[in-house]
Amino acid sequence: MPYSAYAVCVPRIESVDLNLLAPLHALLEERHVSRAAARLHTTQPSMSRALQRLRATLGDELLVRGPGGYQLTPRAERIQAELQQALPRLEHVFSGETFDPATSARAFRLAGTDYTVSLLSGPLLGRVFEQSPGSTVLFSRWHHAVFADAEHGMVDLLIHGGTPPPPLRSHVLFEEGYSCLISSHHPLAQCSAMSLEDYLDCAHIVIDVTDGRQGHVDRRLESLGRPRRASVTVPYHAAAASMVPGTSLVATLPTRFAIQNAAPGITTVIPAPDEIGPMSYAMSWHPRLDDDAAHRWLRDTIISTLNTN
Repeated sequence: MPYSAYAVCVPRIESVDLNLLAPLHALLEERHVSRAAARLHTTQPSMSRALQRLRATLGDELLVRGPGGYQLTPRAERIQAELQQALPRLEHVFSGETFDPATSARAFRLAGTDYTVSLLSGPLLGRVFEQSPGSTVLFSRWHHAVFADAEHGMVDLLIHGGTPPPPLRSHVLFEEGYSCLISSHHPLAQCSAMSLEDYLDCAHIVIDVTDGRQGHVDRRLESLGRPRRASVTVPYHAAAASMVPGTSLVATLPTRFAIQNAAPGITTVIPAPDEIGPMSYAMSWHPRLDDDAAHRWLRDTIISTLNTN
């Protein structure tokens, strides 16, 4: 139906079906009827009907077909910007104002690499279940679209190295240096430190954090114009550590993780080249959770857990 067929009017709030807010938000973010339907766990025909009702209510096409798929109309872009501010406030209006961990049964969805999960999970879970025995903590794996998952509400909190993209909030938790885990029979095993030249001459195990690269380590080397060559690529820090014994491979790991996974007489830990430097680790979340009492409690619990370990 062309835009001219819609009546241009300003609907009063009492005449608007507020059940259309969720479909409107999903359609404007996904820009695709089927994906919006899947996101809200509804059918494609149902989402198509919602789009028609929204078009009639708002007097605008909202989504129009373009060469690369659906595009937002200028009115839809303005509505999307308004929703980014309005929806977190509405969620706060309808959520409880208080959170009692002792009696609550909340599900907290976290994502991180196996290193950050291993670092946090034991101490954190002990404290969470001591204070909130009815709650659930769901850890999911790190992947290339995990920041988008947090933005879309599929994950509550990310524990990661580096800086998140906007609009996510971030709080730095700690700083971690890097060390090299090598076989005790490696030619460099007796060195007290490793130069960048020696390091780049080695055969490397690269932990594929995102797009085949190991985040901070490979960004730093590439910024120096000295990228390393991956002899082996693995998805997990633990897998990298397990591959070192009996080989000439070098695994570049967060220092605490390297020390924890070293085997006396079998593997050795030596500092990584100074040029790699340390990395800041942070927790990140969407602004919609800023004022959520349960998530404030979780964030405070993570901070206090790290401060006491």
